[in-house]
Amino acid sequence: MEQFRKCPGVNEIIVACGCLLGGIQTAHAEPVVPQLGTCPTIKNDAQRLACYDKLSGTIPLPPSPEQAKTAALPAAAPVPPAPAAPAAELANNSLLSREWELDDKDKHGTFLFRPYHASYFLPIKYNNSPNNAPFRGNLLQSSEKLDSLETKLQLSVKTKVVEGLFNKNADLWVGYTVSSYWQAYNHGVSAPFRETDYEPEAMLVFRTNYNVFGLTGRFINLGVEHESNGRSVALSRSWNRIYAQFGFERGDFSLLIRPWYRIPESAASDNNPDIQDYLGRGDVVATYNNGGNTYSLLVRNNLKRSPNRGAVRVDWSFPLYGRLKGYVQYFNGYGESLIDYNYKQQSLGIGVSLADWM
Repeated sequence: MEQFRKCPGVNEIIVACGCLLGGIQTAHAEPVVPQLGTCPTIKNDAQRLACYDKLSGTIPLPPSPEQAKTAALPAAAPVPPAPAAPAAELANNSLLSREWELDDKDKHGTFLFRPYHASYFLPIKYNNSPNNAPFRGNLLQSSEKLDSLETKLQLSVKTKVVEGLFNKNADLWVGYTVSSYWQAYNHGVSAPFRETDYEPEAMLVFRTNYNVFGLTGRFINLGVEHESNGRSVALSRSWNRIYAQFGFERGDFSLLIRPWYRIPESAASDNNPDIQDYLGRGDVVATYNNGGNTYSLLVRNNLKRSPNRGAVRVDWSFPLYGRLKGYVQYFNGYGESLIDYNYKQQSLGIGVSLADWM
């Protein structure tokens, strides 16, 4: 009542009630309810929401039983990484399978022409020691000689002619390679093609799957090959051979091992009887692909201690622009071409690749 008497204008009931309510609040020290305009100024999201709840008188509801169960569940375990691809799937990425259509998914049927050996054009090819001797009295007069600088063109294709032999484990292929050496800058002798070699062959390719020294044996190729320069008399060079080629790979690396046997000819028709002593009795080709680059090493040898002869060739194909690739070739030894089978020389050529291989 003392609070009531302190209010002026007791006779005014509305004012008295207001004073009475104000006095009760003071007596119980109730917290002051925030004003609506203060809530938007609060930066913390949780505190700002609590401000609005307090103004509206809203009390947060307890979680439902389903929500409580969900909150009580442990955090989901991380998803384990996908298992490694099985060996069968990895085999589908085989480089040799794509080249020779070994696996079922790589089969493309018959009579589809595909790259075989490298195809390229070298507009600049330097030879440290041109072989003039065979051309004396034929292509060259006594005072003329071959240029060290020339060009080289090689084209090589293959196609499958029969598929699914021997219980679908073998295919019959045929291939054709032509290599031309052109004295394009030798205008003194009318810039002739000094040599063109033709190389048709047939190959029966058996697919295999075995491991040796960390490599996977992918195929065995049984082939027969004829190689000649199509000339007569003194400039004629030719031979026939049968071979077995073994193809191995590991990832982007492949290894081809090919021993051969020359088919004998009669002495009357054999114009290069000692060709195996120079071109050897087999070759090994190692190829590695990396980032659009293809590196290849070929080694030939006659497998004799004395005189030991053979050759080494290094090829490098690399990206230039779009699908166009550059090409570099280095050769050292005997038999870069058939006319030079018994002549040792070195050469370096630069140009462009005309088709991807291996």
